[in-house]
Amino acid sequence: MIIYPAIDLRSGRCVRLIQGDFSKETVFSEDPVEVAKRWEDQGASWIHVVDLDGAKSGSPQNFEVIKLIRENVKLKIQVGGGIRNLDTIKKYFDTGIDRLILGSAAIEFQDTVKQAVDFFGKEKIAVGVDVKNDMVAVKGWTATSEVTLEQVLKKLRELGIKRVIYTDISKDGMMSGPDTEGIEKILDFGGFSVIASGGISSVEDLEQLSRYESQGLEGAIIGKALYSGALCLGELIQKF
Repeated sequence: MIIYPAIDLRSGRCVRLIQGDFSKETVFSEDPVEVAKRWEDQGASWIHVVDLDGAKSGSPQNFEVIKLIRENVKLKIQVGGGIRNLDTIKKYFDTGIDRLILGSAAIEFQDTVKQAVDFFGKEKIAVGVDVKNDMVAVKGWTATSEVTLEQVLKKLRELGIKRVIYTDISKDGMMSGPDTEGIEKILDFGGFSVIASGGISSVEDLEQLSRYESQGLEGAIIGKALYSGALCLGELIQKF
């Protein structure tokens, strides 16, 4: 199971939100590049970077910071937030980003998703499925669509998506454990690799998730628990 330390960017800083609420922000570092280097030094093979400003606005707002991170670490990087067209996708890949995560585009710009998969390949494109009360959220979690989890999974299968990053918004930043019910729904649907996100705060949470590896659970994204010191990345990587 791949452990993905999260770097959430807002106004160039490394922050964490609670349940995606932009008014509930904690700044953990003014230097996201230093944070990325720290995770690399502790053994991370991937980092998960989200442009929160971009997710909210619909276009990249922290591109230069992400580019600096790419230039200063050798590990693999997946990026999400404000990626809604092919020009943006190409711009990120040209900087050496390894995987891009489409979110709102999967609901609002499905032709773009299909073109991205066809042009760049299934391994390069993932979709973030962020759910609140079984409905898929969009625009940096500031709006909820009329699309259910099952409906979006059917559409993603048609579009050729292989990998889903799943977040239960109610769990995000709460350190209350992952939403295994939602993860099971996606795995039972079939055809997707899943990266779990939201609420992971203990070794026990990761042990629980590891039971799903044979069904297609591929990794776990951890944010607040690492920044608060509740979990040690190096120890987790050795264990899992």
